[in-house]
Amino acid sequence: MLFQLTYGSFLPAESSRSHFPFLYQMVPNEGEQYKGIVWLLQHFRWTWIGISAVDDDKGDRFLQTIVPLLSQNGICDAFIVRLPKWDYVEDLIDSHLRHWTSYKMVTERKASVIFVYGEPPSFQCLKILLFLTPFLSLPPLEKVWVVTSHWDFESISVQRIWDIQTFHGSLSITVHSNQPLGFQEFLQTVKPSWAKGDGFIQDFWQQSFDCSFKMSKGEEGSNNLCTGEEKLETLPGSLFEMRMFGHSYNVYSAVYAVAHALHALYGSTSKYRRSLERGNMPLMNIQPWQVHYFLRNILFNNTAGDTLHFDGNRELVAGFDITNWLMFPNGSMGRVKVGRVDPKAPPRKGLNINIDQITWHPSFNQVVPVSACNDNCYPGSSKKKKEGEKFCCYACAPCPEGMISHQRDMDSCAQCPEHEYPSNDKTQCIPKSLSFLSQQEALGVILSTLASFFSLITALMLGIFVKYKNTPIVKANNRSLTYILLTSLLLCFLCSLLFIGHPTKLTCLLRQVVFGMVFSVALSSILAKTITVVLAFIATKPGSAMRKWMGKRLANSILLSGFLIQVVICTIWLWMSPPFPDVDMYSLDKEVILECNEGSTSMFYGVLSYLGFLASVNFFVAFLARKLPDSFNEAKFITFSMLVFCSVWVTFVPTYLSTKGKYMVAVEIFSILSSCAGLLGCIFFPKCYIIIIRPELNSKEQLMRRK
Repeated sequence: MLFQLTYGSFLPAESSRSHFPFLYQMVPNEGEQYKGIVWLLQHFRWTWIGISAVDDDKGDRFLQTIVPLLSQNGICDAFIVRLPKWDYVEDLIDSHLRHWTSYKMVTERKASVIFVYGEPPSFQCLKILLFLTPFLSLPPLEKVWVVTSHWDFESISVQRIWDIQTFHGSLSITVHSNQPLGFQEFLQTVKPSWAKGDGFIQDFWQQSFDCSFKMSKGEEGSNNLCTGEEKLETLPGSLFEMRMFGHSYNVYSAVYAVAHALHALYGSTSKYRRSLERGNMPLMNIQPWQVHYFLRNILFNNTAGDTLHFDGNRELVAGFDITNWLMFPNGSMGRVKVGRVDPKAPPRKGLNINIDQITWHPSFNQVVPVSACNDNCYPGSSKKKKEGEKFCCYACAPCPEGMISHQRDMDSCAQCPEHEYPSNDKTQCIPKSLSFLSQQEALGVILSTLASFFSLITALMLGIFVKYKNTPIVKANNRSLTYILLTSLLLCFLCSLLFIGHPTKLTCLLRQVVFGMVFSVALSSILAKTITVVLAFIATKPGSAMRKWMGKRLANSILLSGFLIQVVICTIWLWMSPPFPDVDMYSLDKEVILECNEGSTSMFYGVLSYLGFLASVNFFVAFLARKLPDSFNEAKFITFSMLVFCSVWVTFVPTYLSTKGKYMVAVEIFSILSSCAGLLGCIFFPKCYIIIIRPELNSKEQLMRRK
């Protein structure tokens, strides 16, 4: 059984192991090449490409493999065109005429990239097809050609004058190669006279230089006689290259691999090792299985500087070069290595390419070509499927409210985290700002100033009433209740400051509870004053049984009972579900609300409802007593103050429920300040006016006088 080395075949690994147990492949598996091409297409975002494959069994297998692979990686085929085989060259013109619609389809589709699978004969056929297109008034193909390592742009001698600039800027995936030392110098010394019994060099020489070594009759004096002194470096690159690439390098590596295996085999036997040392190498009866053992384990550096060894599938461990092909008008050709592919590396690290070194077809103006079914969906939008078309063809839909897309061609928009919100163009998430009623902002400063101002006015009025406590207007209507009412109003103004600032556990516990209790004291005090006015009038009638109810005991009982009921409600609230600091992420789009969660909403509205009940009773009693003959008209003032109070808190509820964040807190503070200011102004401002401005009215005679 012989061992074999192949330098150009991409046989599947399983097939090679079962049918050719001693076969060594000097090229990686074909699947590794396809992987590199997929990475290349993804790198340039070429998702809509044309595919051209030779029309034979190899082309069929290629399409069966590559089409699903491209689809799995987000790439679609815009069209599939089959190339005729070299065997049918005589039918190329007829084939071209029959299939001109396919050429038209290729030119009209938006695919700027054509992926070609074929071997050198396929290229010759394609060149003939492209050569005929100008005669049929067909437009040129201005595409990026991506080809496999099977492909070769070399031309036969008859095509040397044909223009192949259509392929200028093509990219190919080729097996890695390097330049052995002295190879170009060797080529410069090659002469056709070297041929001894082998006419290959002479045939090549005659075709390449378009000359002849033997003159036929009638050619005397012709300039077509080969001198043998022609220089290979003068040939265009499409006919002959002075550097080692592709299959040539694979043959070179195969020869060196066998040589190293044989050297290792000879060196493993002491008898032959001594002969090697003496320089006298006898012939050795070598069996293929012996070479196989050493060949599969070789590891050496060739003269080109590359390390050679085989993997477990007896395939050469080597990467691929990405080659950029340059076609010049004079027929010369060049290749530039612009990158490497390492199939064994992770997907996003296996491709290394230098875009700046790539020369594109002139039609692209040295700008990276775009090959997509439609324009990209830019950040702020996402892809929307088009019915009846391939997944690479899609429309773009703006991201819905609250969602963003920060990359091109996203399949769907993403929701921002709860602590962030979308930018106006919906391309990024912006951190939400913290929102609470701060002492540093204008609204907080205004409300704090108003609370402090009214507190100062209330304290001033309290001081006036204490200073003039023995005057008739102060002594009338229960002086103690007046002090309690003014003190409770002062505390009401001050408790509004608990609502301003960063919510804490303590302020959340205190703000509503203190507000409810202090307000209940104020309203209970007003109720006690109003009932005192009514009972005082009734008790002045002869024989009235109400005299025994007159005095401080009744007023204190009303005040204490009104306050204790609110205390019970607040205690139950704090025991069942007390308020606590909370964060609201969702009410406002661009702000995170720092707030006090009331715990039990029903208990919160229970506190407000009880205050509303006290205010309603106050208003009802004061309304009934508004026409009593009172020189100071306190019942009328209380009636008007309760009207103001109830109006404020009736409008508070819908306004409070319709606002969010710090403005909700501001509404409650404003309601507290305005209602307390209404009570203060309606009840005490007239009395302070008399005490300070009209002291002559502050007398017992005026108090006792009846209308």
